[in-house]
Amino acid sequence: MATAAAASASESEAEPKAGPKTEEEVDEVKTARTRRKMLTLELGWDQQEEGVSESDGDEEYAIASSAENSPGEYEWEYDEEEEKNQLEIERLEEQLSINVYDYNCHVDLIKLLRLEGELTKVRTARQKMSEIFPLTEELWLEWLHDEISMALDGLDREHVYELFERAVKDYICPNIWLEYGQYSVGGIGQKGGLEKVRSVFERALSSVGLHMTKGLAIWEAYREFESAIVEAARPIAGFLSPFDREQTFDSQLEKVHSLFRRQLAIPLYDMEATFAEYEEWSEHPIPELVIQNYNKALQQLEKYKPYEEALLEAEAPRLAEYQAYIDFEMKLGDPARIQLIFERALVENCLVPDLWIRYSQYLDRQLRVKDLVLSVHSRAVRNCPWTVALWSRYLFAMERHGVDHQEISVTFEKALSAGFIQAADYVEIWQAYLDYLRRRVDFRQDSSKELEELRSTFARALEYLQQEVEERFNENGDPSCMIMQNWARIEARLCNNMQKARELWDSIMTKGNAKYANMWLEYYNLERAHGDTQHCRKALHRAVQCTSDYPEHVCEVLLTMERTEGTLEDWDMAIQKTETRLARVNEQRMKAAEKEAALAQQEEEKTEQRKRVRAEKRALKKKKKAPGTDKRKADEDEKEWGDEEEEQPSKRRRMENSVPLAGAAPAMEEEAGLTRKCAAVDVAPPSKQKEKAASLKRDMPKVAHDSSKDSITVFVSNLPYSMGEPEAKLRPVFEACGEVVEIRPIFSNRGDFRGYCYVQFKEEKSALQALELDRKNVEGRPMFVSPCVDKSKNPDFKVFRYSTALERHKLFISGLPFSCTEEELQDICKAHGTVKDLRLVTTRAGKPKGLAYVEYENESQASQAVMKMDGMTIKENVIKVAISNPPQRKVPEKSEARKAPGGPMMPRQIYGARGKGRTQLSLLPRALQRPSGAAPQAENGPAPRPEVATSAATEAPKMSNADFAKLLLRK
Repeated sequence: MATAAAASASESEAEPKAGPKTEEEVDEVKTARTRRKMLTLELGWDQQEEGVSESDGDEEYAIASSAENSPGEYEWEYDEEEEKNQLEIERLEEQLSINVYDYNCHVDLIKLLRLEGELTKVRTARQKMSEIFPLTEELWLEWLHDEISMALDGLDREHVYELFERAVKDYICPNIWLEYGQYSVGGIGQKGGLEKVRSVFERALSSVGLHMTKGLAIWEAYREFESAIVEAARPIAGFLSPFDREQTFDSQLEKVHSLFRRQLAIPLYDMEATFAEYEEWSEHPIPELVIQNYNKALQQLEKYKPYEEALLEAEAPRLAEYQAYIDFEMKLGDPARIQLIFERALVENCLVPDLWIRYSQYLDRQLRVKDLVLSVHSRAVRNCPWTVALWSRYLFAMERHGVDHQEISVTFEKALSAGFIQAADYVEIWQAYLDYLRRRVDFRQDSSKELEELRSTFARALEYLQQEVEERFNENGDPSCMIMQNWARIEARLCNNMQKARELWDSIMTKGNAKYANMWLEYYNLERAHGDTQHCRKALHRAVQCTSDYPEHVCEVLLTMERTEGTLEDWDMAIQKTETRLARVNEQRMKAAEKEAALAQQEEEKTEQRKRVRAEKRALKKKKKAPGTDKRKADEDEKEWGDEEEEQPSKRRRMENSVPLAGAAPAMEEEAGLTRKCAAVDVAPPSKQKEKAASLKRDMPKVAHDSSKDSITVFVSNLPYSMGEPEAKLRPVFEACGEVVEIRPIFSNRGDFRGYCYVQFKEEKSALQALELDRKNVEGRPMFVSPCVDKSKNPDFKVFRYSTALERHKLFISGLPFSCTEEELQDICKAHGTVKDLRLVTTRAGKPKGLAYVEYENESQASQAVMKMDGMTIKENVIKVAISNPPQRKVPEKSEARKAPGGPMMPRQIYGARGKGRTQLSLLPRALQRPSGAAPQAENGPAPRPEVATSAATEAPKMSNADFAKLLLRK
């Protein structure tokens, strides 16, 4: 019985039940299985293939094996997780097949493949990523550690050496160099192992030995290696002959002395400790020359310390600190140290194109070492593939150093697939490559392979720009047809093929350039230099007919040519064509000027009419004013014209100004009577608050604005009109910025707060600090705080504080749901890079408009975010994401400029910057509008304007409210 029970117990332990397990058991099984996969990845072989049974493993492995053989719930859960990972791997691979330049996608794929133990796939993924992007120090170390753990023989060791060589070329990485040196020490027993170790350490010193903070580790590792050889040879040194001792032990001892002396001659941190170690190690006094070099290095260290300390105190990426350090090194002029500081800066700022451009420019102009220059250019385009300037410089550098044509062509094809942000970038890279091909051609020959390649590349460039670029950007990247112009010039000047040049120029003109005088004159100059007089004359005659921007200039060139070269018939024809054309142009300009003047005059007449109506209304109110009127009527009389729209007229006033229908007269009279009774009994005066404000407004002396205090004053607007006691509510807000001398709110004549005020401080710095309160929420509205500037004296002053130019590191997002908060959008955007600033666009009342601007740290993150976020769905709204490139803000033209006699009649903006205002709406009901008599339309241009139109409009009898009511009620 006991035996059976034990057997059953053991069976139950060996074969767990399929029932639900605890979370700890599930986690334990997952951990064990993951460890086994990682072990498979690291060792590169399967334990079962080597004859190791499941029972020979540790307890965790046994648990995992038993878990695999049991159909428990946890197994299904893990299988689901594994299946989920496989689906994610497939998705990432598909994404990379679409966009191979997705950096984050590469990183995620490698991470998942490594977790799943896919050895072959993870190697392939790393290889593909390293071919496109330079890998960071962390990615390289992870890859190297995996390969080192799997290296079993000499061939594997050589493969690891190749990886180390690739790793040290991407960035300056002291840790990788240290790892490389230590790994090479492990192969010292192989043939040439000692020379290999010394070669690696010497290259490491030349690369990072001058690094003031991290170079010390390389020096110490190299010194320890050479010292270990000395200590190993010391026991047998006494048994060697003087010659053998000098050749072996003494020479090795001198290598250690040399390393100490070389290290003490350069400025490094902890130099004092190294000097003390040398004194203790050396059996002889330190030479005077070594001490002098050491003291000199200490003095240099003091000069470098401020820049190193600034780097230590700042936070990554520390671009400004590195720029200052680079400027300092450039003044000193040591090429090795300049190269080192550039490399150190690029480790943290590898996505800053301007830094790569500055570095490559220094190497192109100063060092001019082929391998070094081309290596830096290659790394630059791998880090910032979206920057066309880096690709152009790379092509020029390859040509400058005599790189094979096939390699240059391959580099150009990579540039085309890099994914530039603008259509014009593709034109620039094509132009750079075409210039290179043109320099390869020997034009002394009528035909050559290089010339045919140049012509076919020109044709391919035009086709590429028309199909690929225009379809992607919905715009022509080369509107002036610069590539086609260059092709035409090459055919005319270098190939003597004017027929081809004329065909190309005809194509240029048919692409919308025929209206520009400069295009025709460029063609004329080409014909003048390489063509004949007949084609020159033909080109100028066409230019006279087609040019619309500067026809006078084209006409003048035609007449000049005929004056010097043409016959009398040619002169007469030129005179006839130019006079006809200029007459038609002048007629069109006069019509446009008349139309503009008519519009301006109408606007002025409307303005004058509004002023007269306003003045008559004020005069009428003052005339009706009497001392015995009630308080309400006095309050109404004080209203400004236009304020009546804010309050609904009383029913009594409507009754007085209306004519009732016959059947409705008794009811209307009864209602009017009730209204009069209520008005006599129940009508209350205005609210106490408005009454108090009005009395304060009347009692308050008018203070003239003192422009001398503008520097200590800010202008606050967009405040709620319903704000009671604005001064008391705003004082605590602005006192946080400094001592407030005065808060001057602005009221209307009725005592209503007009939504803006002036805040005067005691000190100017307080006013500057108060500007930071701009857009602060006050009673549900964003408060606008701007400098106090007299715009009549400073007409060019602009308060708009956002850029209106192209910003490649900033995104414009539209289509956002109004309920989307700033925090929610920030969480979405920060998944694609570092968000420096985020702004939701709101109305003046603080309500969202569904728009936002997101500023990233650099262009790369912004471009990645565009590709990943454009078309994303947020709360059932599909958003649109693009690089921020807002249109230029239109500044309305000044009326003085339009009215200036003899000045150009520029197009005017009829309604102003914010569109058609309320007060410009037609208040006449559509049913009462009468179409004016149709004026005869001119054949070309607007209809002639009747001279009596304005006088008729001004002499029309005015209609009262009662007249309007009669018209409305007429059947």
